[in-house]
Amino acid sequence: MGTLCKAFAAALALGAASMTAHAAAAKLDGPLTVVVGYAPGGASDRAARIVAHELQNRLGVNVIVENKTGAGGRIAANYVKATPKGKNVLLLGNPTLMMSAPLVYKNIGYDPEKDFKPVSMVTEYRFGIAVSASNPIKTLAELIAWGKAHPKQFNVGVPATGSLPHFFALMLASKIGIKGQVVGYRGSAPLLTDLIGNSVPVAIDTLDVQAPQHVGGKIRILATSGPKREALTPDVPTFTEAGVKLQAYGWGGFFAPASMPDATVDMLGKAIAASVATPAVSKQIEQSNLIPVVADAAKTAQLLRDFRAQWVPVVKNSGYVVEQ
Repeated sequence: MGTLCKAFAAALALGAASMTAHAAAAKLDGPLTVVVGYAPGGASDRAARIVAHELQNRLGVNVIVENKTGAGGRIAANYVKATPKGKNVLLLGNPTLMMSAPLVYKNIGYDPEKDFKPVSMVTEYRFGIAVSASNPIKTLAELIAWGKAHPKQFNVGVPATGSLPHFFALMLASKIGIKGQVVGYRGSAPLLTDLIGNSVPVAIDTLDVQAPQHVGGKIRILATSGPKREALTPDVPTFTEAGVKLQAYGWGGFFAPASMPDATVDMLGKAIAASVATPAVSKQIEQSNLIPVVADAAKTAQLLRDFRAQWVPVVKNSGYVVEQ
């Protein structure tokens, strides 16, 4: 699956006025808090703040972004899960919180399908595989050939173990027939530092992180995981173009605690979708190196089902489990 079809996005954009009226008719009775489980400045935080500004104007109430960091976002998820009925709170969720964490951690304290309701998916992002700009490898085919000749040196750095880039690395390894070794880092910054310095030969991370370093000439992205070349890196082929039939993506989206009434979830989903459909918000999301997605609650639920169908088998088959 890629970004939503143009027809759906256009329909929501054309219906923005009616969504505004719907939101006004079902106004919240107080401020809305958006909880982000990661530090300010990251992809999740950027998406939350971009949407929150427009959403505040659309709903006519204060929309506050609150960062509750720790445990890879699970502290924030448990906080939102426990929100008392009647309080207006949303979680900015991602695949780690809503798909992989329950499969790799024991006793995380929440069930993403039972304790949350999907409200609106707002962003997508792709993955890239990269080497240092000083590395003589220029193409994915050359990297695969090198990896098969030196399997013990085929160490693939990822920003965190248990993250989507980790499982994408395993998915890729299965496709190309090289087991290699996945090396988990504590974030993208130290991974980029080691990649640029050739301390790790290969890295897989999200494209919004890698693209600026590629454009700046510090790393070389060899392939991207979308269905077509990305606007951020038009010189880089997709995995399919490079000879490996593989597509994958990640996303960011809003989730409500299960206690929130369905009518409120539906109203917020439509209001957020209408917000993302506005040219100003879409442009800001794109400038953050993310892909805007226009999806109300019903569409988001379907996207999640499709996403889980692709990724849950990969995570389970990996055998990766964190003992707590």
